[in-house]
Amino acid sequence: MHFHLITLFPKAFDSYLGESILKRALEDKKIKVSFYNPRDFVKDKWRRIDRPPYAGGPGMVIQTEPVVKAIAAAIARSQKQVASSKKNSTSYSILPAPKIIFLSPSGKQFTNQYAQTISKKYKHVIIVCGRYEGIDARVKKIFKMEEVSVGPFVLTGGELPAMLMMDVMARRIPGVLGNIDSLEERRVASSEVYTRPEVFKYKGKNYRVPKILLSGNTAKIEEWKKGKRG
Repeated sequence: MHFHLITLFPKAFDSYLGESILKRALEDKKIKVSFYNPRDFVKDKWRRIDRPPYAGGPGMVIQTEPVVKAIAAAIARSQKQVASSKKNSTSYSILPAPKIIFLSPSGKQFTNQYAQTISKKYKHVIIVCGRYEGIDARVKKIFKMEEVSVGPFVLTGGELPAMLMMDVMARRIPGVLGNIDSLEERRVASSEVYTRPEVFKYKGKNYRVPKILLSGNTAKIEEWKKGKRG
C-alpha cells in the first residue's frame, strides 16, 4: 500500500515512521510513503502558498494552485506505478483512481471499519493535510475526494491525523503485524492486560494479577476479558 501525503511539513512524519511497526513495514516494503509539499509547486522565490481569506477573517488560507498541483503529481505517480505493474496486461483501458482523503474536523468519522474498507480496496491513498485556516475550498471541487475526521476536535494541522490513519490502515496489510490475529478487532481483547511479576509491591501495597488469569480456565478467562471490554 502506497500512501501519498500532501503536507507543508513532511519532516513532521520522520519520528513516527522511523520507529517500531511502521518502520519495519517500510523496510519490508509492505507500505510506501511519499510526500508532496505544496511549496515545491510555486514559482515564488519565497515559496509562499497562503493568502488572507476573502471577506476577511483571522489567519491565512492555503491557495488552490499549489495544492492542486501537488495532488495531481500524486495521482500521476500512483497511476504510473499501476501502469508499470500491469505492463504485460491488455485487460484494462482506464487506470484506477487512487483514494483521495481530505482531512477535515467536519468530515466522516474515521473508524476501524473504514480503514479496513480502504486498505482492501485501494493500493494508493492520497491524504491531504491542511494547515492554518484551511485550504481553499475549490480544491475539493476539482478532485473527487472524501472528507474524513479522526474525532470531534480541531488540531493545528492534518499531520497527526494522517499518521493515525496510516497506522490503522497499515496494520491491516498482511505481514505488517507478523500475526494478523494481533488485530484487536479479531480477538477478545481486554482493556486490562498483565505480565510478570505476579505480585508488584509499591509503597507497602501489593498489586496482584487477577486470579482468573492464573487459573488456566480458558472459558472463564475469555468471559473475564469480554466483561472488561465493557
